[in-house]
Amino acid sequence: MTETIIDLIRHGEPVGGRRYRGHAIDDPLTDKGWSQMWHAIGDYHAWQHIITSPLERCQSFAMALGKKHNITVSVEHRFKEVGFGVWEGLSHDEIKTGRAQEYRSFLQDPVSHRPQGAEALNSFIQRVASAYDETVTHYRGQHCLIVAHAGVIRAIIANIVHAAPVGLYRIKVSNGGITRIRHTETGGILEFLNGKLAD
Repeated sequence: MTETIIDLIRHGEPVGGRRYRGHAIDDPLTDKGWSQMWHAIGDYHAWQHIITSPLERCQSFAMALGKKHNITVSVEHRFKEVGFGVWEGLSHDEIKTGRAQEYRSFLQDPVSHRPQGAEALNSFIQRVASAYDETVTHYRGQHCLIVAHAGVIRAIIANIVHAAPVGLYRIKVSNGGITRIRHTETGGILEFLNGKLAD
């Protein structure tokens, strides 16, 4: 079997600082956010195709990268971030202080203790996994880049390594961090997390 390589990059820092955006808030990247992503990639451009979340903080970079290196780009709506319900727009500090017990319950069991109105974690993982599996099948034998969010990358990693959803938020995904998954006849292998491709 020909190997299929999927690189994933998390968007850089968005305008508005560190807060729960989910998919209801569509902030653009800051100058620092753009810099984080370009720095991680450097001059690397060995991809045959780029797939991106529809949200601005991912799609704007994906389109710029595709244009720079003449790589086709497609938008996959199932790669948008998980919905955080009433937490959308609130900073991490606001949640930790104003909703302390709710926040602790979420960290201990993010499957059963979702913010009010949030997308169910199992449903989120399922939608991301279905889009990812279709990507791997469609681009078999190729090298692709997915531009997405921390939650999406966590969901893909958890699916690849067969980790329980309850541990999803124990995976740190850095702004501009690159993850690589290599698919062989034995399945997907997580090669690295939060790396860079720049020399």
